[in-house]
Amino acid sequence: MILARTKSVDDTRALAAELAELARPGDILVLAGDLGAGKTAFAQGFAHGLDVHEPVTSPTFQLVRAYQGRLPLVHVDVYRLDHLQEVVDLGLAELLDGPGVVLVEWGDLVEAVLPVDFLEVRLEPGASDEERELRLRPVGGRWSARSQAVRSAVDRWAVA
Repeated sequence: MILARTKSVDDTRALAAELAELARPGDILVLAGDLGAGKTAFAQGFAHGLDVHEPVTSPTFQLVRAYQGRLPLVHVDVYRLDHLQEVVDLGLAELLDGPGVVLVEWGDLVEAVLPVDFLEVRLEPGASDEERELRLRPVGGRWSARSQAVRSAVDRWAVA
């Protein structure tokens, strides 16, 4: 697990943009954390790092938003789904098999239907209102093989 700490929303976005530099087609990132933890801010920074030039907003009510950048980006929010079958009905499997990167907000709630290769990004409040603690956990071989690159990408925010 890789631990990082950001001091502001912009800092969280900057960290996410650095991680986006490592993105490859077919990558999945699971964004976990309580309401207001910074999942959407992370998604905004990640999108910026993929050269997405349109505003990125939470897909809470729309469930899925797609963006074009250096790689296609699909931003999914499963918070409002009550049952795993709703995730299946949403077509998550097809979205995950696409040519781009998929960010799944609240993905820890549906881990049972996710492939075994993803990067979990858990965001938690820090000491101040703006500060965030991030725990980056590669799951499966795809992200584990890049764990040193992930560590290097977030080095300036690293917690010893």
